[in-house]
Amino acid sequence: MPLGLRGKKKGRGKEAARLVEGEPPGAGGGRLPERAPRLRLEFYAQLAHGSATGRVENFASIQELYAQIAGAFGIAPAEILFCTLNTPKVDMQRLLGVQIGLEDFIFAHVKGIEKEVNVYKSEDSLGLTITDNGAGYAFIKGIKVDSLIDSVKTICVGDHIESINGENIVGWRHYDVAKKLKELKKEEQFTLKLIEPKKAFEVEPRTKAEKSSEGKIGTGRGTLRLRSKGPATVEEVPSENETKAITKIDDLLDLYMGIRDTDLATTMFETGKDKANPDEFAVALDEALGDFAFPDEFVFDVWGAIGDAKQGRL
Repeated sequence: MPLGLRGKKKGRGKEAARLVEGEPPGAGGGRLPERAPRLRLEFYAQLAHGSATGRVENFASIQELYAQIAGAFGIAPAEILFCTLNTPKVDMQRLLGVQIGLEDFIFAHVKGIEKEVNVYKSEDSLGLTITDNGAGYAFIKGIKVDSLIDSVKTICVGDHIESINGENIVGWRHYDVAKKLKELKKEEQFTLKLIEPKKAFEVEPRTKAEKSSEGKIGTGRGTLRLRSKGPATVEEVPSENETKAITKIDDLLDLYMGIRDTDLATTMFETGKDKANPDEFAVALDEALGDFAFPDEFVFDVWGAIGDAKQGRL
């Protein structure tokens, strides 16, 4: 379990990330009073199927985090499928995205059993929600109850999709994988090559689709926000209304596009929160994320969620 602050011998609580003030040496090893303390963030981590506790620090991206976890446990970074926060279970409500609460404990889920599944596409909708780990692996985030995929019991939430009909999709973003699956022809069979996350015990129930992504954003008093470009930053925890708006946008992404992406939902919220009207928001969204070609109905619904958050109606 998480340890406490360095140097504390008593009262070690649940805090898993530590803010450490560095003491740069001067002449004779003394402190230089004119130099600001250096901030260092440390988090504790374990392998989800069971391991000793390791420590990771000063990472600015998912790739750097995976590299540090791999180094701590003597595995290759490519073995890590995804991470959850504060639980070793395959819990998509606790999936690590781009924000980590400063008190969160990290569990890394690594590659387990490989399997190949043939599916007959009898319906247009498969009932899958796809996401990715930010480092090239797309995996199943949700399975709709009573859907086509729900009837195929060998396919589970958390499974990494390695290939579709023999085409390797490692490195694809989740929206590209969702599009590929959607374009598969009806009344034909297709083949998925999947990799399960390794489990300590093969007795856990098959997880269904989540109702929402609420609770996925960091739980600590502050959050470390990871960025694809530029350094990571420590930020205040989003307000309750902001969190609800981001969750709503994430739900809309699932509804319209079959994907979930808190980073994308957060970017859309930040793009629209200072815009005066939906037309201005639509222009800004097209400039920032035009490659997605979002439908007008989706953009309108996102603007509605942002407006509700600004008015305190969520």
